[in-house]
Amino acid sequence: MQAVRSILVVLDPEHAHSLALTRAKLIAGVTGARLHLVMCDKKHDHSALLSLLGNQLREDGYDDVTYEQTWHETLHESIIVVQQAEGCELVIKEHRPDNPLKKALLTPSDWKLLRQCPCAVLMVKSERPWMGGVILAAVDVGNQDEDHRRLHASIVDHGYGIAGLAKGALHVVSAHPSPMLSAADPVYQLTDTIEKRYREACRAFQAQFDISEDHLHVAEGPADVLIPYFEKKLNAVVTVIGTVARGGVSGALIGNTAEVVLDSLEGDVLVLKSEEVTAHLAELAQG
Repeated sequence: MQAVRSILVVLDPEHAHSLALTRAKLIAGVTGARLHLVMCDKKHDHSALLSLLGNQLREDGYDDVTYEQTWHETLHESIIVVQQAEGCELVIKEHRPDNPLKKALLTPSDWKLLRQCPCAVLMVKSERPWMGGVILAAVDVGNQDEDHRRLHASIVDHGYGIAGLAKGALHVVSAHPSPMLSAADPVYQLTDTIEKRYREACRAFQAQFDISEDHLHVAEGPADVLIPYFEKKLNAVVTVIGTVARGGVSGALIGNTAEVVLDSLEGDVLVLKSEEVTAHLAELAQG
């Protein structure tokens, strides 16, 4: 989080009070990051509100504040155009449910933003304050290729960063697969051998990132079940997940179950991307 020098805050034209701005102020208050406010609307003029918010932020001690109103075809495209132009390393957007029956479900626009935005995206889903809360980092400890190792480091670093600024505690969750008799690798045919391999990987992971036994949660089962389960059990305020797939979040670290996971989570979600994904999406955005 300390590396974030510029934050893009997406404001909702229909809601002046913004949880996205609340989260951005918390992060910028610690990191000193620049805040760039954007209102994506082609119908109404919001210059007076943006000016008011900018002045209020400066009065509150946030010296580097800029803002704009824009529109490019769709909401997610508008956000990505501004993110690229301003060089923001983090986009913060509040998720507002369409109706009570879908209160947790992300909108198609939110999903497109998560998939296509070249930088980290914080989707604010809850009004709960971060201060003193549990931060949950979701990793796949059993996957040790270089892309995953770098992404794990980024997920844990961001988790520690949020825990530091929110004076909270970092917990890590990693799901491991159930045994499959058809698996080519004999290790994955028996529960005991799978558990042993993951426990060994976890010990190295814990040593590398200084994670205590009681803050590491490893369990058998699908990630789309375990991550929301531990989020609820620990009452986590933020869950950090990542993707190494070029397709963005649809091919996330946790498999193609990302949509289920993100829709099931009740708290805020920070989605990170590997360096390769970031570069690929930036190329697409600039093209």
